Amino acid sequence: MRILHTSDWHVGKVLKGRNRHDEHIRVLAQVVDTARAERPDLVVIAGDLYDTAAPTADATRVVTRALTALRNTGAQVVAIGGNHDNGPALDALRPWAEAAGITLRGAVKDKADELVIRGETAGGEKWQLVTLPFLSQRYAIRAAEMYELTAAEATQTYADHIARLIERLSQGFDEPGVVNLLTAHLTIVGASAGGGEREAHTIMGYAVPATVFPRNAHYVALGHLHRAQQVISPCPTRYSGSPLAIDFGEEENVSSVAIVDVSIDKAARVRDVPITGAVALRTVRGSLEQLATVNLPDAWLRVIVREKPRVGLREDVQELLPNALEVRIDPDMMPKRAGERMAQRAGRSPRELFGDYLDSRENAEDGVRELFDELYDEVSTHS
Repeated sequence: MRILHTSDWHVGKVLKGRNRHDEHIRVLAQVVDTARAERPDLVVIAGDLYDTAAPTADATRVVTRALTALRNTGAQVVAIGGNHDNGPALDALRPWAEAAGITLRGAVKDKADELVIRGETAGGEKWQLVTLPFLSQRYAIRAAEMYELTAAEATQTYADHIARLIERLSQGFDEPGVVNLLTAHLTIVGASAGGGEREAHTIMGYAVPATVFPRNAHYVALGHLHRAQQVISPCPTRYSGSPLAIDFGEEENVSSVAIVDVSIDKAARVRDVPITGAVALRTVRGSLEQLATVNLPDAWLRVIVREKPRVGLREDVQELLPNALEVRIDPDMMPKRAGERMAQRAGRSPRELFGDYLDSRENAEDGVRELFDELYDEVSTHS
């Protein structure tokens, strides 16, 4: 059977104030075109369909139309909730999804069997897919207790709970003649972050070893980390990565979807298909004179300016580079470090300290020092 594996769409993403609605339409249209060309039996979206838990009507329209278009290619479509998604809200769409032939699993509920999806390809190959939406630490404990696993102990980690859940959900993987698949929204120990993930959900407290996956799984489709990569694991395991760079930390990533050919008696073969519909993200550095030579009209820019801070600098940069979404001062151009200044402040008067501050800003208006002196004298007189 053939699988198209994608994840981390983050529809509704606003980058430094810039809405990326049109980019998402182009990117997901290219994902659908890839499905039409590759003719997968199954499309797996491994979480983070949306960028926020309260998506706009426009974002919801983009996602539901993309899911429908993927289903119309003839593939079975299964999507799970990620840490950016509102799991219960995704589950509320299940009546619509089921009528359209789409399977949504937004959150872990009390019926474990609902998280195991079974199907058959047009060629008669049977498959089963364990779906594990993102779980916070608190809900991982609750899910373990719901499925009547051993009572959670204080010493057990998030990884322990996830391991027991996966073991429980994949009990049917011993069934002969069935392709065993698993999808989850997780951080795996040793995998490389893409650069734009939500840090609180990728730190070590949420990291899980790849040993949680069963050896008899034919393929594990992961979401959460935005860089496409293979994971060293007891079974074929991969992050598809995001089909577009979500933030400037991901500008070096190659956006793609994974096409997976897998059968009962052959190892999974994976190849990445590039997705190029998004505007490129680039970081440029230099003085105003150097920035005037930059020619990247088709990219969103993060600009690191090698100039001393002053009023109007951001506007000067954006006049040179209208597509600059973020403008920062190079740290080397900032005034003396706070620690150095603190060492110099001991024993200095408020007037001297305020004078130092104005000197560091290099943009004080005439009369500010005199006004401070007047106010200070007035406060000192009445205190």
